[in-house]
Amino acid sequence: MAKHTTVSRCVTVMEQGKHVFEIFDYSKLKGIRDGEFIRSATFSVGGYDWAIRFYPGGYAPHCTDSIAIYLELMNKDTKARAGCDLCLVDQTTGLPKSVQKANLRVFDANDLTGFHPQTGLSINRMQFETSSYLRDDHFIVQCAVAVRKEPRVSGLELLNGIEASPSNISVHLGNMLDSGEGADVTFSVQGETFMAHKAVLAVRSPVFNAEFFGRMREAKEQLVTIEEMQPDVFRALLHFIYTDSLPDMDDQEGDIDNKEMIRHLLAASDRYRVDRLKFICQSILCKNLDVESVSATLALAYQHNCDKLKDICLDFITSSSSVTDSVVATQGYKNLKTTCPSAVVDAFEKIRMIYKA
Repeated sequence: MAKHTTVSRCVTVMEQGKHVFEIFDYSKLKGIRDGEFIRSATFSVGGYDWAIRFYPGGYAPHCTDSIAIYLELMNKDTKARAGCDLCLVDQTTGLPKSVQKANLRVFDANDLTGFHPQTGLSINRMQFETSSYLRDDHFIVQCAVAVRKEPRVSGLELLNGIEASPSNISVHLGNMLDSGEGADVTFSVQGETFMAHKAVLAVRSPVFNAEFFGRMREAKEQLVTIEEMQPDVFRALLHFIYTDSLPDMDDQEGDIDNKEMIRHLLAASDRYRVDRLKFICQSILCKNLDVESVSATLALAYQHNCDKLKDICLDFITSSSSVTDSVVATQGYKNLKTTCPSAVVDAFEKIRMIYKA
């Protein structure tokens, strides 16, 4: 008699979301009594509704010298397994700083566990009012929520079936690039040479496709000189074309030198119309904006038609008057006025519209 073993699998899915709650005219709220709160708009994460509560006068009579901030589960008679991170945004740097964090736990809307923090988050009012969180009578609360969805169980499968191994085509293509085996074109970049394969480049880049298989001069040439690009940038571009991934870079999202590499890669991806790489570079840059880097990133966004990145940079610069003042004081902003004056015009137009509103 034939024997077989069946298997089923349980998969846990986490859904994450973020909400930003901006409070203007803070000084006008200081008369609100303890226990009274202002609630943000309701936002949804993981199929549940949430809101942020702000207590200008403290959450209880013994906390009247403090302000308080909570996350609230809004669904009635509901339980949700979630974690959250409540942050205040430093308006000098534009970066959020965690003030209360919760690991994964059960939020029950029927009792105090439906709130975070359960024990009461109090921030001394005097310290808060003299901090960089409050600028121009305005501050920003950012709340990140991670919800664990109900586990999903798959149907029965034969354990003794034959499973295919994970795709490794990018490894093979990367090895082919490194070895140069079968290469039919050589690039010269500032004295360094790179061997590659016309067919692979043409499939991944319409610009290379036109050069090698169109009527352009390079179609029959075996040596192509690349102007106005650094060898390391071209090497990283080739690596992405062959493997669909960025080369290893220590702390690529935070290190100053690697930020500069990402900017150069964005320019290269735009030049050769490698669209996925262009979007990845934009994503890395927008996640790591700060006062010192935002002007250079904004200029790059204008130069290479990155509309969404441009909007994110402008939103950062105009997020508060203190951030605007800090950006204006940087050398990057002085360079921006010379290299991309239209960006400066758009920034001040956005500021004008904010104050007009």
